[in-house]
Amino acid sequence: MEPHRMTWTRPNRTEWLSFLIAMPFLSIMVNSILFGSQLLHNLSVWLISVPLVYAGGFVGWYVLILVMHWLRQRYPLVSQTVKRLGVLAVAHLGITTVGFLLLFHGYDALGILGFRFHQGNFIFALVMGLALIMMATALWESDYFFFQLKSTLKEKELLEQLHLQQEFNTLKSQVNPHFLFNCFNTLSSLISEDRKGAEAFLNELSHVYRYLLKNNQDGLSTLRTELRFIESYFRLLQTRHGASVQLRVEVDRKYEAYLLPSLSLQLLVENAVKHNILSRDQPLVIDIFTTAGNRLVVNNNLQRRNAQKFSNKVGLKNIEHKYQLLNQPGFHILEDEKNFCVVLPLIWSKSMDKTFIPTTTANTL
Repeated sequence: MEPHRMTWTRPNRTEWLSFLIAMPFLSIMVNSILFGSQLLHNLSVWLISVPLVYAGGFVGWYVLILVMHWLRQRYPLVSQTVKRLGVLAVAHLGITTVGFLLLFHGYDALGILGFRFHQGNFIFALVMGLALIMMATALWESDYFFFQLKSTLKEKELLEQLHLQQEFNTLKSQVNPHFLFNCFNTLSSLISEDRKGAEAFLNELSHVYRYLLKNNQDGLSTLRTELRFIESYFRLLQTRHGASVQLRVEVDRKYEAYLLPSLSLQLLVENAVKHNILSRDQPLVIDIFTTAGNRLVVNNNLQRRNAQKFSNKVGLKNIEHKYQLLNQPGFHILEDEKNFCVVLPLIWSKSMDKTFIPTTTANTL
């Protein structure tokens, strides 16, 4: 049984095993010092003294365990190890010395098997006993120290996981306000330019936003889900921009069950529309396609606006940060004079079993 599940009065498995293995040898060694060669020739030593020393050793061992466990409760932290060991060494030294004094003087006072106290034998027995006790204590404390260290590392890892989960949830919460901010800007323009278009845009927006509310609760979505949503989102864009924006999708069906951070495609398409010129003569063409190595590519022709719209720069940083939190390498941004390209690593669902993300989604519209 693990140490943290034991009460302070109950020895753990390692402590029991050390006693059961060491005590027979200690009992024979002490009786050899007490009675010398009689141990080999006098049956009474085996029938009387060996059990007595064994019983006394059990009492002494149990007292040592109680003191050690109490000190672990008094000084439980890894940082308190040195202090705990210092107090423990003094306590064990005192307990062992008292135990051997009682044993030798008790045998002498009661005249057990004709024993007479001899200081040299007592000192030799005490030194041997202390050496054995210190070795056992080192074993017990090593076991406890590594258990505590492992527990501390687990707690630290758990705190880091909780921190990452909180950070990931914060990133998810950024998506809807970011999306709404830009949609309301578009709707504001339409109201003054095309009231019927504004009505159609608002109707399409309600459908898209329902999807956002449903799917942004999960950290990850399947590629299939993301593609079906981007089709709906693109219809929203066409309501505003018509043929000025075009979308081409070429995705290998084998990747549809793979995962990526929810709403990544929407953020990238929105980013492309926001920062590029859109016109019938110069349409913005957005390509979404898969490549070997489990990669999804979102590319658009680059035709930057002369006067950039306000940007809070949430989109790309949001996606990149999510991949970092997921510990998934491969997110890249590539740009030249003609194209702006973002590469998204697709994640096989079984590879996410050990991550901090609690759930994934495979919902469809």
